[in-house]
Amino acid sequence: MLGLKLPTDPRWVNIVEKNIEDILTDHAYCEQKAASTAISLIVSFPEYTDLVKEMTALVKEEISHFKMVHDKILARGWVLGRDRKDDYVIQLLKFFPKGGSRTTQLVHRLLYAALIEARSCERFRLLSEELEDTELAEFYRKLMVSEANHYTMFLTFARQYGNREEVDNKWQELLSYEAEIMKGLSKSQMIHG
Repeated sequence: MLGLKLPTDPRWVNIVEKNIEDILTDHAYCEQKAASTAISLIVSFPEYTDLVKEMTALVKEEISHFKMVHDKILARGWVLGRDRKDDYVIQLLKFFPKGGSRTTQLVHRLLYAALIEARSCERFRLLSEELEDTELAEFYRKLMVSEANHYTMFLTFARQYGNREEVDNKWQELLSYEAEIMKGLSKSQMIHG
């Protein structure tokens, strides 16, 4: 369903299990960045009313997810750690060239967002199935459904605002590029790392 061309190495869960505090901190920041992305789309493209409405709802949902993760951190007696750079996103953002029309920029941003949500969904599924911590496994199962909805929403908007054939071609190219990025990752205690 997600179309990802390279699945996460299941051994990644072993790294996560040894670093739960780190993964929860990274996950909290991923949720905060997702809310920021939605706000940025509203600010950059206010004339797309249907997008603004959906992004407004998404901001609320993502910040509520941030709170849920933060609550998990606090319940375990930890504090939110510092944010770290996300090599996955840094490398992903190099795919599309800068510039182009406003519509092209919007489509590119929507495709990036769709892919990040798709990878998060795939990772959350893996965590929900493989984590020995049953409380966290159930937590990630519930969040996996949200990520899948976000992925399809972003991809649908990209297809709505761009030329469908061009968008689908760009999407396939981006998926292939992302698979190459993933070959060097799955070795750290980060949601996308």
